[in-house]
Amino acid sequence: MPHDPSHLRDDRALQVTRHDQVAVLALAGPGGKAVMDGRFFDELGAAVASLDADPDVRALVLTGAGPHFSFGLDLAEAQQTFGPLFGAAGAGPRLELLELIRRWQHLVDTVARSRKPTVAAVSGWCVGGGVDLAAACDVRVASADAMFSVREAKMGIVADLGSLQRLVGLVGDGHLRELALTGDDIDAARAERIGLVNHVHPDAEAARAGAVELAARMAANSPLVLRGVKDVLDAERGPRVEAGLRYTAVWNAAFLVSDDLAEALASFAERRPPRFTGR
Repeated sequence: MPHDPSHLRDDRALQVTRHDQVAVLALAGPGGKAVMDGRFFDELGAAVASLDADPDVRALVLTGAGPHFSFGLDLAEAQQTFGPLFGAAGAGPRLELLELIRRWQHLVDTVARSRKPTVAAVSGWCVGGGVDLAAACDVRVASADAMFSVREAKMGIVADLGSLQRLVGLVGDGHLRELALTGDDIDAARAERIGLVNHVHPDAEAARAGAVELAARMAANSPLVLRGVKDVLDAERGPRVEAGLRYTAVWNAAFLVSDDLAEALASFAERRPPRFTGR
């Protein structure tokens, strides 16, 4: 895939390159780790907003900079973020958590609200927040080795960045409930069967090239019409998704900090199955 190395900065959580009218956002993650931390969310919002305002960019592709799309939330940072909330009294910490969730929701929403068509090219693992991000794109393609997981239930969390709101329109209620209630992993073949991805390519390079080619076909059309198509399609989905995001943020602000979350974080660090109690 042709690119201009001058657009790359190795210290960034996102790497942006150009391919004619298509901008490719490669998710490098903090320090090259395929996870999402606060800096990643900030860079995501800024990069998408900048590209959305650039008239020379007609479509966006989101992909992993390495072998994996994203393992989701950076659990090391999450422990630092959530740790002080355990045992904290008063409404203040809950309000801070609500504002943090709403902020991250807004930054993922910059992808969904982009006036330009967006295509996710998923290879390797796409877990938790990675699924939220892929679901915020207009279209998803995958490599044959891609694995998807709405894994938050296994981490004592209600998925709160858009999967529960957007996937129902992609895979249907039954498949969404199975994925969200089990936290199971599914491969690219099943993801294609249920409509989570449109196309499966042999490997990561082919998936990225296919995503750029698909985005270029979209970019060849009238930018005004592309914006109109997205506006019309989002007229129903947008308000429904926003209402669901608000409700999820309030739910997690109230119940996220629980014995089960503490157990999930401890079991992850100790590499053992969690023992949830519902408290």
